[in-house]
This record gives sequence, C-alpha cells and structure tokens, in this order.
Amino acid sequence: MANVSSSNSQGELVPKLRFPGFEGEWERFKLSDFAERVTRKNMNNESDLPLTISSKDGLVDQISYFNKTVASKDMSGYYLLRNGEFAYNKSYSVGYDYGSIKRLDRYPMGALSTLYICFALKENDSDFMKVYFDSLKWYKEIYMIAAEGARNHGLLNVPTEDFFETQHILPTDLVEQKKIARFLTLLENRIDAQRQLVESLKSYKRGALSVLFPHDGATIPQHRFSGFDGAWMPYKFSDFTRAAGIKNKDNLDLEPYAITNEHGFIRQSEAHDEFGYMKDTDRRAYNIVRPNSFAYNPARINVGSIGYYNGSENVIVSSLYEVFQTANYVDDRFLWHWFKSDEFPKWIERLQEGSVRLYFYYDKLCECHLLLPTIGEQKKIANFLDELDVLIAQYQYTFESMLSVRQSLLQQMFI
Repeated sequence: MANVSSSNSQGELVPKLRFPGFEGEWERFKLSDFAERVTRKNMNNESDLPLTISSKDGLVDQISYFNKTVASKDMSGYYLLRNGEFAYNKSYSVGYDYGSIKRLDRYPMGALSTLYICFALKENDSDFMKVYFDSLKWYKEIYMIAAEGARNHGLLNVPTEDFFETQHILPTDLVEQKKIARFLTLLENRIDAQRQLVESLKSYKRGALSVLFPHDGATIPQHRFSGFDGAWMPYKFSDFTRAAGIKNKDNLDLEPYAITNEHGFIRQSEAHDEFGYMKDTDRRAYNIVRPNSFAYNPARINVGSIGYYNGSENVIVSSLYEVFQTANYVDDRFLWHWFKSDEFPKWIERLQEGSVRLYFYYDKLCECHLLLPTIGEQKKIANFLDELDVLIAQYQYTFESMLSVRQSLLQQMFI
C-alpha cells in the first residue's frame, strides 16, 4: 500500500489520507469549470453499439449486460459517446442512491440514451476524475439539487444545468492527481484479478459438478475417482427422505435463518425479503431445523432455493420453508452438492405447479429421481467438492476484503 499520511491540520480542504510531499488545500470547482457537456448525436447511426451504465461495471454493451438490447432500432437520436468521455446515469440502484458517473473505457464509441448526461473533460487528469467519481463524494451536491422522489423511467430529477453547477473539491497539482489515480488504478486492477480468480474457481466448480454426476440417462458419471466402479443405482427422493419440519410452538429462543441459492443457510438478519422469511412475527409459527437437515423455499421468487444445515444447535426458519432429513445410506454433503448441480433445477422446472405464483412443495420433491453410488463414493465426491467450496470461500473473502479497503481509501483520499 502507498505510503500515506493522515494529517488534516493544514485546513478544511485537505483529505484525511494524502501522499507525502504534497501540501496546501485542495480547491472548489464547478463541474462546468473542468468539463463540457457532450450532446453530439449518433447521426447516420455511426455507432451500432447501444450502451448502458452499470453502477458496478461501468459503461457496458446492452447486449452483454441484459442479454438483449433495450435500445431503439434507429439510434440516430442517441448521444454518440467516445472513448474517454463520461456519462451520468440518474437512475438509483442498491448502494448508489444518486446514480453513477462512469467513463467509457471498453469501446472506441457507443450510443447512449439522451436520458443520460454526457460530458468530456477540459482539464484535470482523466484517470483521477474516474476514481474521484467512484468515491461518490459528489453525492452531497446531487443531494442538494435532486427533487424528492423520482420521475421519468425512475430517474432522479436532476436538471442538467444544475448538474454542471455542482461543486467538486479537487487538487490543482496534476502530479498529485496522477499519483492518486495510479495508486487506486493499480488497486482496482488487483481487485479485478482477484475477481477473475473467484469466477475461475466457480467455473471450475460448475465443470466438476457436470462430470461428477451422471447426466442424460447415463448410469455412471463422466469422471470417477480411482477405486470406484459399477453403475449408480436409481432412487426416488421418497425412498430416502422424510419431512422433518416441527413448529416452534413453545416459542424457543432460537436463531432465525433464511435460505439463499448461493450460500444455503444464512442468518435471517443478513438476508433480503425475497429469500422468504418473516419479520417481527410470532416465532411460534416458525419451523425448527435440527442439525443435519435440509430446508428449501417451495414458492415465491426463489422457488427451489435449498440449504443444508450442519450446525450443532437447533435453529428456526420461516414456516414458508419445507424441512426434511435423509436416510443414513445417503451422505448429506453429497446430496447438497447434487442440489447445486444442473439436475435439480430440471426437476423443479418439470414438476413445479402454479401460474402466477410457482411452487414446488415436498410432495413434488419426493417425485424426483436420483442416481446414488456407494456411500464411500458419495463421501469421496462430497469431500472433493467441500474442499473446493472452502477454497472459493477463501478467495471470495479476500476479494470482499479488498473491496472494503478500496471503499475506505476512496472515502479518505477525497473530500
């Protein structure tokens, strides 16, 4: 990490963290002092690349981001944004209450809806301004001018003229700007590399799941660990599972949990509404989950999201969840990994019921079929995938820690 100082004794307009060798206060500038609006149109459809702004990913191709285009077929009325120019998305999203300002980096040019405010820099280091806008320090200015509520496609009511009147506190020394930009850009590159490591491991895990379980009518998987042979045997879920949900009728003071597709069991306080849990309700209506049990959401948005609980104490989940346990000739960890393979979603799609609201209750789960190897092979597969999950979690933790460090630096290195 860079050698930084935290002195803030020189004046109000000095960041909490600053590289040594730079002195004096930063200065206030209007956006119009160092940027000019871009209103050039995509005449004759010079660019056929429709863009959108993702708060996390920046200016990206609509097709890559949405898996479709939401732009008009004729984009001649759109703005033509060139590489290195900026755009402000007035639409709020989670963690970005006042929108995002992003620079076009990925493509030479692109077409952007006129709902966005586009601009190019007249001065200041472009890389510095990019990381400055990532700091969201400019939000306090948008807060002052944005009308309450939203209008027009869910966009904040931020007049263009007022946007260019917003004030920004910046260093006047280009050397300091470049120093800050280089440091934060190198950190961002390292974070991107860590993100790719996580994604690569997750991709490897998906590949492992595809070859360690039989598919398409086969009775053996594509890959087997040495020492195991013979066909896997067919079972129905009703052969080895039993419903195990018990109401918390005595109102025991147990930890409430929810279920997510990615993580399985997580504390209810860390979950979101769509995961299917109840807030501030009588906990006697909750279901008790004992160690070595499964629970899943049979309805609502996350239909079929499932988790395996291997803790040492009983917990509770919303009565929305179905709870079940397995027979002793099935390794629970093996079954948990099967649920995360491509096979379980196929059964959900085949057997779920409902039209407006889909559901997949325990009786439907019991109709699913599964091929099982010997308990020894089950444990071998489960151990391998468990170790892979641990590695993914370690890389993910490092990635999230790096994001946290970056966010802290962004808050302290800008005013």
